[in-house]
Amino acid sequence: MDFGNIKAKHFPKKFIWGVATSAYQTEGGRHLGGKKDSIWDTFTNSSKFRNGNGNKATDFYHKYEKDIKLIKELNLGSFRFSISWSRIFPEGIGVPNQSGVDFYHKIIDCCLDNDIEPWITLYHWDLPQTLQNLGGWTNREILNWFGHYAEFCSKEFGSKVKKWFVLNEPMSFVGLGYFMGIHAPGKTGLSNFLSAAHHATLCQAEGGRILRKNIPNGQIGTTFSCSVVKPKNIWRRHVKAAKRLDALLNRFFIEPALGLGYPTDVIPGLKRIEKYFRPGDEEKMKFDFDFIGIQYYFRIVAQYSLLPPILFANQIPAKERNVKINNMGMEIYPKGLMKMLKKFNQYDGIKEIYISESGVCFDESITDGIVNDKNRIRYFKKTFKICRKAIKRGINLKGYFIWTLVDNFEWADGFKPRFGIVYNDFATQKRTIKKSGYWIREFLKK
Repeated sequence: MDFGNIKAKHFPKKFIWGVATSAYQTEGGRHLGGKKDSIWDTFTNSSKFRNGNGNKATDFYHKYEKDIKLIKELNLGSFRFSISWSRIFPEGIGVPNQSGVDFYHKIIDCCLDNDIEPWITLYHWDLPQTLQNLGGWTNREILNWFGHYAEFCSKEFGSKVKKWFVLNEPMSFVGLGYFMGIHAPGKTGLSNFLSAAHHATLCQAEGGRILRKNIPNGQIGTTFSCSVVKPKNIWRRHVKAAKRLDALLNRFFIEPALGLGYPTDVIPGLKRIEKYFRPGDEEKMKFDFDFIGIQYYFRIVAQYSLLPPILFANQIPAKERNVKINNMGMEIYPKGLMKMLKKFNQYDGIKEIYISESGVCFDESITDGIVNDKNRIRYFKKTFKICRKAIKRGINLKGYFIWTLVDNFEWADGFKPRFGIVYNDFATQKRTIKKSGYWIREFLKK
């Protein structure tokens, strides 16, 4: 196979190669084993949602052993997965659900039995609906709810799992779910956004403190979505709009953790978030993470706009810019990964960086048992070269997690976007390794 002059042996010996998934997108088993609904169960099963649901997803609940063996077959050494909060605590807090606890022990043990290192994400967007009924992330009580959840999971699983991510992409679940309303729980408005964002910032740090306290020799990180942002043109208003969008998308959650506060230097209107501060919050927002994960998919072109207020910027859709796009309408721009690695590496206090998600989706079909996803292979070649170049330039990049193992339920976009290196027939749940999966297997072959 053609590796485009790049092979795994060109990377440091301890470089991590893994694959990432999330609970709601894969598990299914909506009400099995004592699990109750999360906000995504409620959101996708409402009459307003038209793109399917995760009630069955990829049936990882029943197929986890086969999927973990697929990971091993593809020579990937690490598996990043999330815990469904409402499978552990159906009511959000209170007495843990033993069936749910046992399920995650089985996943962890299966990983270890197959010489795959498990990496746990505590929160990947599926808040228990019972807690959303009380305000969810807009209610400051979530610091106690999340702390209770983190305490239990770290004590229960911490003896076996040493690598943890606290939150997955807080800007995504806050911005899309509590401002734009296109993700669960479908809330909109500035007050919802600012309160949820501040509480997520506090939970990001508090979760880190709890995990470090309870897991001897543990390594604690969290993940950030990021996007290259460029202005429409050099007109001053567009340039400033791009800086504001960059601050929102790339700086908003990492800088408070580093003790830098929110990026009010370029978005003065963000000072309204101080309405939700309590004494001591500036210190509570900080946590010294062992590593961070960055999750890069696309580039954004920004322009000045009167809406939304405070930000006064929006993006020009990729389909209007004559660029290569994936089947979610996002620009495919692999070389932006280097810009993001440089951007996050420049912060004092960042020790190690992982690419905790990276991938691409296309319209794909299976013909005679073969999925010829050559465009995904091309994407991997480009991003792997960028990673190697970043390491040579002194960026402390430690690993790469492919998004994702098996085609799954892709949130508001349903089942159309296929990010997997394994094809899934959602009618039969039959897995078929794509050509990209075989390419990865050969790339990582020892």
